[in-house]
Amino acid sequence: MSANQNLHKAKTNKKDEFYTQLSDIENELKYYRSHFRGKVIYCNCDDPKVSNFFYFFYQNFNFLGLKQLITTCYKNTNPDVFSKHDKETAIGLKYDGSGLLPDTIELKGDGDFRSEECIELLKQADIVVTNPPFSLFREYVAQLIEYDKKFLIIGHQNAITYKEIFPLIKENKLWLGITPRGKDMLFDVPEDYAKELVETKKEGSAYRIVEGVVYGRLGSACWYTNLEHKKRQEEIILFKRYSPEEYPKYDNYDAIEVSKVKEIPLDYDGAMGVPITFLNKHSPEQFEIVGADFEFTRETKGRFYVNGKRLYARIVIRHRRRA
Repeated sequence: MSANQNLHKAKTNKKDEFYTQLSDIENELKYYRSHFRGKVIYCNCDDPKVSNFFYFFYQNFNFLGLKQLITTCYKNTNPDVFSKHDKETAIGLKYDGSGLLPDTIELKGDGDFRSEECIELLKQADIVVTNPPFSLFREYVAQLIEYDKKFLIIGHQNAITYKEIFPLIKENKLWLGITPRGKDMLFDVPEDYAKELVETKKEGSAYRIVEGVVYGRLGSACWYTNLEHKKRQEEIILFKRYSPEEYPKYDNYDAIEVSKVKEIPLDYDGAMGVPITFLNKHSPEQFEIVGADFEFTRETKGRFYVNGKRLYARIVIRHRRRA
């Protein structure tokens, strides 16, 4: 591997060492308690010494009525995770609630979620809950879909526009969690990377300092899941009626422009372009997702236009008319 490749890999590894705060985990997971009862939970990107996902499930094992908790992590992230074990041995933990301490799983490989032994653990799981490496998000989600797993994970909000992710949203195989997209989630980062952020990046964009602690920030992160939750049942209350003057058609696509989600016309049966923030409030019983401007690249050149003005990203929806 060349020096440049090594440098790039090192930078990617640092960006993937973003550890979710316990408060953000608690605020989201409290809505899924009924899903967890009697289930095997797998946190497959989680160092138990620093992972609040592991801590949350371990501390609330009986309260949530879990069957089993499994956790594994990539050993290169922190080779000293388990000081009493051989540093060359990647290990994980299993806990069934029968004792005070979890059982150790000694792995032959490096604990990568893509390894055969971690996939075997994945097959045992009912629900996967974690903050996977942002740089491998596409591959990570593809694996969950391949093995037909339920999941609740964190990813960058831009993942909505990935060609591998948006079709899953459109096909109702993946959707956003409860926490509003755009909420400023801050992450714990290793001390050396926190120092690097302060020295080389701009506060407010790459990091924030709260009460003297440096937290990493990757734009806006959000939750992705295929577990049903209450917001999916809440339909948007609409009050506006369609008029050609208020809702112009796009120059390069047969749909009307709706600049605000709250202004979706209640009486228009055709295709409508709405901001991506719509996904925070989407009920599949109320609307069908037809596509998105970034999906129709040949037809729209990547974005919709109104009177020659290029707009921000748009999701294309249509009312579901019910008898």
